[in-house]
Amino acid sequence: MPDADMEKAADALMGAGYGAAGERCMAVSVAVPVGNETADRIVAALLPRIQKLKVGPSTDADSEMGPLVTAAAKARVIGLINKGVEQGAKLIVDGRDFALQGYEQGFFVGPTLFDHVTTEMDIYREEIFGPVLSVVRATIYEEVLALPSDNPYGNGVAIFTRDGDTARDFTARVNVGMVGVNVPVPVPVAYHSFGGWKASSFGDLNQYGTDSMQFWTKVKTVTSRWPSGIKEGAEFQFPTML
Repeated sequence: MPDADMEKAADALMGAGYGAAGERCMAVSVAVPVGNETADRIVAALLPRIQKLKVGPSTDADSEMGPLVTAAAKARVIGLINKGVEQGAKLIVDGRDFALQGYEQGFFVGPTLFDHVTTEMDIYREEIFGPVLSVVRATIYEEVLALPSDNPYGNGVAIFTRDGDTARDFTARVNVGMVGVNVPVPVPVAYHSFGGWKASSFGDLNQYGTDSMQFWTKVKTVTSRWPSGIKEGAEFQFPTML
């Protein structure tokens, strides 16, 4: 939202978009700023952070982002970046030609940033599963609310705002299973259920919390009735409590 803390939002997007090289189920792949001014501000805040991001092997303690898992994963991510360029998205930071001396055979893709992405593009419609962040510019709040709600998937979504009314309205109305407010990866703590809605749901119960305990529990139900066995008129003494 326009009132969000852009510096904190940019920090959150860096970790959520490029953490684990984007190869996690809850990676943030799309940022939706409301209004062109907000979009310009968030892109401007992201650029220096991306340029400073240290990409390297896990053996380097200073590495902040590593390679992709396989050659096939690298080829798929680069193919989707190519599709984004072909379909008219503005490529702000290009990670396709990233090279690391001494690791020429590594499956590295540099952090990549797209702007002016639309909902018809493959980089919006498909889960890239790589270090690619797309900026989809929205005009009004209702458009922002509709984008995740109308999407066939409903795993997680987050809103960045300083306004409590906006946050309450968004969390109540958005059609997504896990929602964050100023939290980029809205995975709840373990005693709450985890799981998305729509095509993101998995099984008939959620994946952890009390639901997962029920899933892994073999339930035994015992129904009992214990008549006292004391004849009518007989005296009964309670046992002494020790």
